[in-house]
This record gives sequence, C-alpha cells and structure tokens, in this order.
Amino acid sequence: MKLKTKDLLTLAELTPKEFVGLIDSSIKLKKELKKGANKPVLKNKTLAMIFQKPSTRTRVSFEVGMYQLGGHAVNLSSNEMQLSRGESIEDTAKTLSRYSNCIMARVYDHKLLEALAANASVPVINGLSDSFHPCQILADFMTIKEKKKKLKGLKIAWIGDGNNVCNSMLYGAALTGISISVATPKGFEPNKNVIKEAKKTCTVELTTDPFVASKNADVIVSDTFSSIHNLDKKRLKKFLPKYQVNDKLMKSAKKDAIFLHCLPAKREQEVTSSVIDGPQSVVWDEAENRLHTQKALLAALIHA
Repeated sequence: MKLKTKDLLTLAELTPKEFVGLIDSSIKLKKELKKGANKPVLKNKTLAMIFQKPSTRTRVSFEVGMYQLGGHAVNLSSNEMQLSRGESIEDTAKTLSRYSNCIMARVYDHKLLEALAANASVPVINGLSDSFHPCQILADFMTIKEKKKKLKGLKIAWIGDGNNVCNSMLYGAALTGISISVATPKGFEPNKNVIKEAKKTCTVELTTDPFVASKNADVIVSDTFSSIHNLDKKRLKKFLPKYQVNDKLMKSAKKDAIFLHCLPAKREQEVTSSVIDGPQSVVWDEAENRLHTQKALLAALIHA
C-alpha cells in the first residue's frame, strides 16, 4: 500500500483506513518472514537515521527492516554530524534528501522534526520525539490485533505518565474507535489538543484512579515514568506506589487482558516483574512487531 502523506510525524497524518491497512500489511509481512520469504521491494533504497537519543528497538528494527526489504540504512549520531558544529537542521534535511530515499529521526524536540520534514524532499519518519512516538503505536495496535483478533469494541487502559507514547496511543484509539481510559497523577495528563481530537472519534476517559481506568479493560499499557524527564525523587513520589502496574491492578481488568510496555522498563517502578514476565504480558511480541510495522511503513512511504 501507499500513503497519501509524505511524512509520518504524529499519526494524525493517517486516515483510519491507512492506519488499519498498515497494521494488516505488518501482519502479512510477519507471516511471510516466518515462511522465509523476503521481498526486496526497497532494493537500492537508502534510509538515513538520525539519533539524538540512545536507541535499541528503533535503531535495530529500522536497520534490519531496510535490509530485509532489500535496502540499506545509514546510522547517524547527531554528535558525529555537522549538526553538532552548528549546521542547521534545514541544511541537513536538504543534504540528506540528495543521498537517501527516507529520513528517520529520533530527537528531543518535536519542532526539530517538523523543520526536518518541511525542508526534506524525501519522507521523514518520527522515530520518537518529546511529543509523539507513532512507530511504537503501530506495533502496539498490531500486537493487540494479533492477540485479540480484532480492534473494534476493545478498551485500552493507560496507566502512568501522559507522555509522548500516550499522546500517540490516543491518536491510535481515535483512528480505530477503540475506547481508552487514561489514569495519570494530576498535572501529568496527555496533550490537551490530542485529547480534543481523539474525542471526536472515540471514547476518552481521564482519571487519577488506575483501578477506574483498568476496569473492564482488554489492554493495560504502561511506560517508564521518566521516558522524557529525569526521574528525581520528587517526581517519582507522584507515581509510586499508586500508578504501578502490579498483579492486583491486572486482576481488575478483564481476565484475558494483555499487558503492553514499549520498553525499556524500570522493573518494580511502573511495572512489577511478576506482570512483565507473567502470562498476560505480550511485551516481547510487541517489541518484535516494531520490525514488521517499520517494514510496512517504509514500504508505504518510499515509493518506487
């Protein structure tokens, strides 16, 4: 499939049909890979990857994904680029567009991504910013569909910080019509504009009580309390022990509820080892699915 949008920065660029189409394409690519089939649909194509932040899953999934599709990925640490010596992001975008067929960037400031996309003539993918993490949500919804065999009629409970991943999760819920309940400490809610947009097409509940959010939930999702910020003791006290996903909280959801976490996890903080290693956890499938959704996204954005 091909996407109408040039870039993927938030998920808001996608239509519901495109979002679900990417998930279905990802599931198909996964099945093909398991059978030993790799179609080189991106033969001789190159992905430039810019990293301002450390990465495990994002870097490996994009790099391996390009290889499996017949292409090549170039890893670029911002500290090793002329960006570190003052070259503008605008000039960087124009230069990389002459060498590569797509740019993926993992950055601190989302505005940098917007500037990169505005000045690049090739597609730009958000590999994570302080505001959004769209690639993670593609993998999350793929995992949910694999495990639940559907998306319609489900309920997601987000527990913890209303961060960049939470913002993108709201967009994912809006694109599929899934209900979502977000439990955060007061003052840690997700972006107000994202909430407003999501409420147009799905049910959004905001609460400070994790047990209210998890009631009748099909999916429980958590993330580190320090994914963007430094986790000082004062901040940590806002979340613990109330917002920890533990066995008691999982029992308040549906019996067949699954647990998601984008990783890396801080065990015994936002989630206990008994949950993340337990039978309801699907975090390793979720992590693997980053590869398959990355491949589907790259194939859809990099047109032959």
